[in-house]
Amino acid sequence: MSQLTSIEICAGAGGQALGLETAGFLHQVLVEIDKDACHTLRLNRPEWTVLEADVKLFSAKPYEGADLFAGGVPCPPFSVAGKQLGFEDDRDLFPHAIRLIEESKPKAIMLENVRGLLSQKFESYRKQILDALLALGYQAEWKLVYSSDFGVPQLRPRAILIGFQEDYMDYFEWPKRKLITPQSVGETLFEEMKSLGWEEAENWRKIANTIAPTLVGGSKKHGGGDLGPTRARNAWKELGIDGRSLAETPPEQGFKGLPKLTVSMAALIQGFPKDWSFYGSKTSSYRQVGNAFPPPVAETLGRHIMAALQKREKKCQRGKVQELNFASTF
Repeated sequence: MSQLTSIEICAGAGGQALGLETAGFLHQVLVEIDKDACHTLRLNRPEWTVLEADVKLFSAKPYEGADLFAGGVPCPPFSVAGKQLGFEDDRDLFPHAIRLIEESKPKAIMLENVRGLLSQKFESYRKQILDALLALGYQAEWKLVYSSDFGVPQLRPRAILIGFQEDYMDYFEWPKRKLITPQSVGETLFEEMKSLGWEEAENWRKIANTIAPTLVGGSKKHGGGDLGPTRARNAWKELGIDGRSLAETPPEQGFKGLPKLTVSMAALIQGFPKDWSFYGSKTSSYRQVGNAFPPPVAETLGRHIMAALQKREKKCQRGKVQELNFASTF
């Protein structure tokens, strides 16, 4: 079976794309409107086809027949930190995602968003999306997943929509919870914290002995280089982190007080590999990290999607062989 292909909208800094690549998908195109995020994608994967464009103006017709349509549509319409306007919010891109699915006719769909989309307030909205997909020939399901179940060192709950053309859905199984026990914040960031000779790094590691709160702070509206609102910063403080701003470098020898995260540290908390680079200012880079879909989550979901597609194709191939064998007897 040839390598399965994907197209992705709202690709951001590549968290979902990286995970899907690791799962085995070949990206036909990645669409992203933010210039710095596009630079990040090209910096890390020069071979990827990155299109800097508004999804509202993008056509997926040239990519008809892709195996997977994926994306992380903007979360402000559904975030608890916003006004939760849903389909009344002009930032809602789900209608455009459905248009692009109709144009590209993929075998499978994976879209992710914030947990707030699964609240009772948006029950009718979710049904509208499922009904629209059903009209296009897709069966789909919503599910809440926790990134920590996939080895990411933060809870980070996400609303995931996975769908298939109807003759594929029966072959899909959601990943079971608690696949990988995540490291603590201390274990995850220890090497970075001690890299410039900070003498208190070992003591700090013992304090930061649990997973992180959900990493926030990626909003352009509230977009300073901090770890979120007061409640989030207080949670980080309990882990020995000053969340009021980000640092340019890890703590040096003689540093006193609570250390701050660097962009690189935040990326590790988000599940990015250490060698993934981010283009732009500190604020822009952190915004890319804060908005990202953790790569380990995307990888696992991608593997389960791929398994369903492959099982269906193998069954079809066996059926064709049986038909040929049956025909040859006459």
